[in-house]
Amino acid sequence: MNTQNHISRRSFLSVLAAAPLAAAVTPSKPIPVGLELYSVRDELEKDLMGTVRGVAKTGYQCVEFYSPYFEWTTDYARKVRAELDELGIHCYSTHNDLKSFTPEGMGKAIDLNKVLGTRYIVLAHPGEVSGLDGYKRVAETLNKANDTMKGQALHAGYHNHDAEWKPIDGQKPMEVLRAALDKSIMLQLDVGTCLAAGSDPVAWINHNPGRIRSMHVKDWSPQKEYKVLTGEGIAPWKKLFAAAEKTGGIEYYLIEQEGSDYPEMETAQRCLAAFHKLHA
Repeated sequence: MNTQNHISRRSFLSVLAAAPLAAAVTPSKPIPVGLELYSVRDELEKDLMGTVRGVAKTGYQCVEFYSPYFEWTTDYARKVRAELDELGIHCYSTHNDLKSFTPEGMGKAIDLNKVLGTRYIVLAHPGEVSGLDGYKRVAETLNKANDTMKGQALHAGYHNHDAEWKPIDGQKPMEVLRAALDKSIMLQLDVGTCLAAGSDPVAWINHNPGRIRSMHVKDWSPQKEYKVLTGEGIAPWKKLFAAAEKTGGIEYYLIEQEGSDYPEMETAQRCLAAFHKLHA
């Protein structure tokens, strides 16, 4: 653990107490900060509604449901939406498997996302992709789906992992995707996987103005990889926030955590406290 950035329990509690006050005196409307619910996946599996209530109580303003949501019925999605509305939080996007972008699955994905009130149906992972031509075919699938989604006030999105930053035949798949995807498709930046692959997330944001509409705030370190809290890794957060808000077109942040030395909900609390401290 990076002791320089480590948050003690005392400072952790003090940041939590100060965060609402800081938000209240900010003159401009703050960008919402949410939680990718994969971060609390064990708790979510045991009690979805209770976990969402706990996340809202912690101070998160939005959530992102991941692929198991696709198995919901529209009636259950309405119950989830009612809970979100009562809590005063939003769901701006969902994480999806490739089936949500196919003719067989797109209708259900659109129906569920309209109930939830989202803006983006994000491809969380393209599955096994062979070569640059494979990524071009993924882009074609998303472009076709996006054409349909636009008629329902939705857009597709693409979430990167480390594979997209590793060159194939001298070219990074993310560059191929960037060029091939319709510009209305969100490029959801996963900071941690970008760093893990040795790429520069700040430069990526600056090279793609208006397309980085959400960001997974996930840190990374060479020693503990993704098992670090926000601010304990090598991510240049202040530069990232500045680039996202000046150039990237950021609409909302999503903290994501793959694990830490603390239980899931405490990890989510600590990461939110660290975010407010870094973003101040």
